[in-house]
Amino acid sequence: MKAQRLVFSEKQEVHLETFEPVAPKAGQVMAKAICSLISTGTEGIVFNRLFDPGTSFDKWVKKYPFYPGYSLLSEIVEVGAGVKDLKVGQRVVSRSGHTSYTTDLAEKMFPVPDGVSSDQAVWFALAKIAAMGMKAAEFRLGKSVAVIGAGPVGQMAMRWALAAGSQPVIAIDTEPMRLELARRGGVTDTLAKSIQEAVADISDMTQNQLLDIVVDSTGHPAVFGQALRAVRRFGILLLLGTPGTPAQQHLTDDVMTRGLHIVGAHDAHDRPEWNTPMIVQLFFDLVRQGRFNVDGLITHRFAPQDCMEAYRTINKQRGQTMGIAFDWSQVA
Repeated sequence: MKAQRLVFSEKQEVHLETFEPVAPKAGQVMAKAICSLISTGTEGIVFNRLFDPGTSFDKWVKKYPFYPGYSLLSEIVEVGAGVKDLKVGQRVVSRSGHTSYTTDLAEKMFPVPDGVSSDQAVWFALAKIAAMGMKAAEFRLGKSVAVIGAGPVGQMAMRWALAAGSQPVIAIDTEPMRLELARRGGVTDTLAKSIQEAVADISDMTQNQLLDIVVDSTGHPAVFGQALRAVRRFGILLLLGTPGTPAQQHLTDDVMTRGLHIVGAHDAHDRPEWNTPMIVQLFFDLVRQGRFNVDGLITHRFAPQDCMEAYRTINKQRGQTMGIAFDWSQVA
């Protein structure tokens, strides 16, 4: 059997590579891809190599070839000895790359329940990343939240805030399309402005009290200092977007004068009380209950063989995209 997967062969170069998939051993399953979702922020930084030496990106993308992707929806085609909870024909999601076949431990394959569509399920990985931020910043009932950057991870953060009962939940972005998708997801307010311009509006909306939690999902160094101005006394700035150039982020005196808390959240922050299996199950439950609306968030679909065009779209039109998915049904 031959399979195909996406590979970054060098900076700004991507193509399909043929490989021999591994048959499942005891405790493993093999699955055939249905679709995979690009993490446009992370994969855009990696594709363009927009990071400084010594950063987490630099330690991750050490050399080429590099295999991108971590949000795969597939169908099980073979199970290894001892696997009891998964069966052939079952849809699963996994933190696998953009690949037509994947083999991994059964415990790393999460079954997709009935009532959750494939287009909904494939958001599980980005929802998980945002859920780490929800935990770190303690989104909860009645807390006011603003999310700067209504891209894929920002959209997930808004929906976690809504599911937790936060009020109001404000989306801040300069792209009308992204704000429209945020409104469809249930946010209470949108501001079609930069955060620098939006601070005055936030002050008016809150009677000069500002916000309990401000989420920076952009990872853009210039946003960091401006975001601090929107946080109320003793409030929290949650950093949910990992910058490729963190040395360009600068503190302001707001941190000291108003006693602000700066909290970082990362995909790798699994712990016994809050981890990937728990979050994926909660995400699926909320989607089925209609409390986490991801409908319509996939705006672009590509055949895997058109991968170069997909990443060029991120570079040229990222503001007009949301979910960019590869359709693996077109690959044998």
